[in-house]
Amino acid sequence: MLKKDALFICVHNSARSQMAEEYVRLLSGGKLTVESAGFEPTEINPLVIEAMKEEGIDLSAKKTQSVFELFKQGRTYRFVTTVCDESEGGQCPIFPGMTHRLHLPFPDPAMLTGSHEEKMAKVREIRDEIKKLMQNFVAWEKGDKKGPMGKVWEKVDIQGTPAG
Repeated sequence: MLKKDALFICVHNSARSQMAEEYVRLLSGGKLTVESAGFEPTEINPLVIEAMKEEGIDLSAKKTQSVFELFKQGRTYRFVTTVCDESEGGQCPIFPGMTHRLHLPFPDPAMLTGSHEEKMAKVREIRDEIKKLMQNFVAWEKGDKKGPMGKVWEKVDIQGTPAG
C-alpha cells in the first residue's frame, strides 16, 4: 500500500483532527495525502462543521474513522500528529510504525461551555490556531525540510513522551 503523507489523530476524530486534515489538504493544493482518525470515533462536532463552513470547507457529509481500522488496513504515514489536549492524558491515541511522530495539543471543542456564540468564538480560536500551524507544516513540507517546523511542534517518542 502507498504510504500517505500525514495522519492527524485525536480521541474522537470529531473536531481537531478533522480541521487539521482539511487544512493540510486545502493548503497543499491536494499535493499531500492526508487522513484523520480517532481512538473512539463519534460524529463530527456541529460547532466545527459551522466554523469550517465559514472558511468554505464543508464537513457536513464527512465521516469519522477509527485509528485501529487504519492500522488493520496496513496504512502507513510519513507524519503522525496527535492533536489532543494535555488534559486528556493517556487517552490521546498513538499510531504504531516507523514514522515522524508530532504532537500539537489543542483544547477539545466538545468540552466547551457557555452559550452557542461563546462556544463558537472558542471553536474559531482553535480553528484559526490549527490553520496557522497547518500553514507552517505545509510550508515546511514544501521547503527543504531542514530545521524545526516551529517551537510549538513537539516531536514525541514511541511512548508519546517529548523527545529531546
